[in-house]
Amino acid sequence: MFAPDYRNLQKAAQNIEVERIPLYEHIICTETAEAILGKNFAHLLQGDRADKREFFRNYCAFFQKMGYDTVSFEHCITEVLIGGGALGAHKPGVIRDRADFEAYPFDDIPRLYANAFDDSFAALAEVLPAGMKAVGGVGNGIFECVQDLVGYMDLCYMSAEDPELYEDIFRRVGRMNLTIWQDFMKKHADAYCVLRFGDDLGYKDNTLISAGDIRRLVIPAYRPIIDLVHSYRLPFLLHSCGSIFGVMDDLIAAGIDAKHSNEDQIAPFPIWVERYGDRIGNFGGIDTDAVCRLTKPELKEYIGEVVAKCKGHGGFAFGSGNSISDYVPVDQFVAMNEVIRELRGE
Repeated sequence: MFAPDYRNLQKAAQNIEVERIPLYEHIICTETAEAILGKNFAHLLQGDRADKREFFRNYCAFFQKMGYDTVSFEHCITEVLIGGGALGAHKPGVIRDRADFEAYPFDDIPRLYANAFDDSFAALAEVLPAGMKAVGGVGNGIFECVQDLVGYMDLCYMSAEDPELYEDIFRRVGRMNLTIWQDFMKKHADAYCVLRFGDDLGYKDNTLISAGDIRRLVIPAYRPIIDLVHSYRLPFLLHSCGSIFGVMDDLIAAGIDAKHSNEDQIAPFPIWVERYGDRIGNFGGIDTDAVCRLTKPELKEYIGEVVAKCKGHGGFAFGSGNSISDYVPVDQFVAMNEVIRELRGE
């Protein structure tokens, strides 16, 4: 049985290179975990506290079986945003003008989040295997929550047609998210060794809103959350897809300890490590497309080259550049996992 040691991944997030390269995935879909364990357990997360504990026993057992020092788990704010869904479900935005903004029940969302998810986080803490802690926490960053309430296209129109409202929404969502984080950390921080949220700020060629707007409206809302995490003596990991090189220095200045996500058509993982490995930890490694289509010998060559280029450039954790979704063939994920563990001498 693999003996996890969460300190390996925590040190990588603190930009300390460790002897046993930590494995990391932002998300591994439960369908993949069920297939590998040979049992159905995903439905238990919707049950009572006992069911939730059984879910996490299986979920953590999967991560341990696959050689992970930590288990990745979060609940997203967008799951409880009243009238939300413009980001994930492509619904019309619930906030379209000043009247919608003033009427929106921002103050209710932290209570709804705690009521919906406290039992899950507590159940996870109760069944963590020896040596294992979690990575994650409160899912969704500021930009994703704003998009879920407004919609990306309408947000772009709003930035030109009502710039004051555009700014106010970012600032109000930032305060709401901080309140959720404050309650979460007070109740659940002990189960976590690295805290994170995902906030996809970019696409293939650039950031989704201007770098200036990210510096002015998004990063200032990150800063108090990052400071809160640091007050618990824990590192903060930012997951962001896309080409965000234009704001990376600003994100590092805001206090992020590590960054996850890479795509080869934007920049192979070693480029992120070469550019930023002297300042932050870097998580990721293999383009998810490559996970899906390469043969095991090809994976071995790809992964071996990436690991060789990353060694000596600060803390890093290895896995897919995005996540293991249900479209990633299970045998391909297993092959990637086996190659990395072979490189670790297991």
